Amino acid sequence: MDRPPMNAAPVDPAPVDAALVDPALVDPALVDPALVDPALVNAALAAAEEHGTDVAEVSLGEIAAAAGISRSTLLRRIGGSRTTLDEAVRAAGFDPGGRPPVRDRALDAAATLINQEGLGAVTLEAVAAAARCSPTSLHAIFGGRDGLLAVMFDRYLPLPDLEALAADPPERIEDTVHAIYRALVEAFLREPRVLPAIFGDLLSRPDGPAARTLKANLPRMFASLNSLLSSQIGAGRLRPLPVPLLIQLMFGPMVGHMLLRPALQESLGDILPPLEEVARTFAEAFLRATAVSGITSGPAPGPASGPAPRTV
Repeated sequence: MDRPPMNAAPVDPAPVDAALVDPALVDPALVDPALVDPALVNAALAAAEEHGTDVAEVSLGEIAAAAGISRSTLLRRIGGSRTTLDEAVRAAGFDPGGRPPVRDRALDAAATLINQEGLGAVTLEAVAAAARCSPTSLHAIFGGRDGLLAVMFDRYLPLPDLEALAADPPERIEDTVHAIYRALVEAFLREPRVLPAIFGDLLSRPDGPAARTLKANLPRMFASLNSLLSSQIGAGRLRPLPVPLLIQLMFGPMVGHMLLRPALQESLGDILPPLEEVARTFAEAFLRATAVSGITSGPAPGPASGPAPRTV
């Protein structure tokens, strides 16, 4: 972080009042950054310099240590808000830097933990440590571990894609099936590779966190797929099979391929076709097995709806 020496006057500083805020008299949400003790600003700058990073990346505990006070005392003097201290640093003429909101940092940290160590490694304490925030903040944002995992499923499962597709479905059954397969492939390819780790935990621990979280989210996924497939059955384009069986027929081969593909590709190399060809092949096989006679298997001419799967 580039800043003038500690004894140098800041560039174009805003006035900083040396008075301290009495937390008993002021609503913490309304603390004026201009009223933050300049000694705390200097402590934040010194801690950032010591750690070679921006002020916004330095923990409150590290700033409190630099100021020679406890973290709880520091929080009281800045009205309980980290933003107040960062704004006081900015008012003193220095850029505190920035970092993503706690919610985004926590989701990124949880995804990395899942990718590297599995779903069981995702505790609020582990996520808070990786995201450089407090478990209390995560409780406030997500309501607990289950809430955090539910948001993770939204990000890494194809739930939003399927819900968007169900809200505005294609008319042709071929387009519907190919769009569902694209959404599934994209979910498996999304980085970090959270979805394979979720399936790994699900298969190894039927009563583990993946199974519990999946059960909680299955109603949303089933509702979207039921809407898409039941409408095609009603229109006479799909055989009147139970929707759960249709979903298994559709997802089973592609999920199995995506889970085994890394090992197969390492062993077989170029024998494996590109993913878009795999998805098309399985989609056409599903249509041949379930569509009524007279339905073609190929997608409609022209641009396909939704993003095309990446080739790996």
